[in-house]
Amino acid sequence: MKTFLLRFFTWWNSQTFGTQLWTKLYGEFVGEDEFGNRYYRTRGGKIDPALGIERRWVIYNGVAEASTVPPPWHGWLHHLVDVPPTEDQIKPHPWEKPHQPNLTGTPGAHRPRGSTLAEGRRPKATGDYKAWTPS
Repeated sequence: MKTFLLRFFTWWNSQTFGTQLWTKLYGEFVGEDEFGNRYYRTRGGKIDPALGIERRWVIYNGVAEASTVPPPWHGWLHHLVDVPPTEDQIKPHPWEKPHQPNLTGTPGAHRPRGSTLAEGRRPKATGDYKAWTPS
């Protein structure tokens, strides 16, 4: 019951009832990424007359957070590439780091040295600062 109400009244929890119905009627499953997000397009690659291109969409695994979409899937969703990553077999370069979602607001967020939220103590002032005064 709780899952039904969440899908019916909220858009940020996976998919809404309307998206679920649209996907069932008109969607074609394309693939899934390492985060469990599922990717769809209009059945048969049919061109949407309103857009002039095929519709492509993602159903997030959990909270709808766009930063969880990895770069290859992002390119496919935004029509930068025609072939989905499941068919293209993209090999990452050795210098590429694995994709991470945006960690802002979480304990894993970047906190540079000197930040009030960083661990440890803030370094003492060195006395080399001179306040600006208008001339």
